[in-house]
Amino acid sequence: MRRGTDWDSSQRRGELCKTRMELSCFPCWAVLLQVLLIIMMADSGMTRNINFHNFSPPVDPTPFPNSFKCFTCDHSTDNYNCNRWAEDKWCPQHTNYCMTVHHFTSQGRSKSVTKRCAMKADCHVVGCRHHRDTGHTECISCCEGMVCNVEVPTNHTNAVFVIKQSRSSSGAMARTLSSAAFSLTFLTALLLS
Repeated sequence: MRRGTDWDSSQRRGELCKTRMELSCFPCWAVLLQVLLIIMMADSGMTRNINFHNFSPPVDPTPFPNSFKCFTCDHSTDNYNCNRWAEDKWCPQHTNYCMTVHHFTSQGRSKSVTKRCAMKADCHVVGCRHHRDTGHTECISCCEGMVCNVEVPTNHTNAVFVIKQSRSSSGAMARTLSSAAFSLTFLTALLLS
């Protein structure tokens, strides 16, 4: 009788261990499934949907006050590859803007994208020019701000020089408009009552 009891308890322990092993392998299966999904997405081209607009650089010490970064690349095949493989480095101190030079065909297909840090003097050439000899168009844009050069210019409406308003003047203007709106609302309520 005792022998049967030992066998029953060892059989129960074996089943319990089997159940524990199955449960403990669950995270392994989940990780394996995630890896397979990433590989399938890469093969199907779904990884091209990276949102570069949500980019926030790591919080590391800045080399100097008001320093900034731009997407940077030299003659990349298209905007996606330029942004994806852009070197993560601070712009030199004498630069204040991000410049993008986009060369594309008459069908709109990118031939090359160059992005870099730029000085104000460099940005006076913004706009689009058609090169009849090569049959391509070149559009140049400049912008001010941390990694502001996400997109490429494609026409005269976005091949521009974008400069941010100073924070102190825009903040004062917003406070003035806000207090004026409040005063107008308060006076209207007084007159109607």
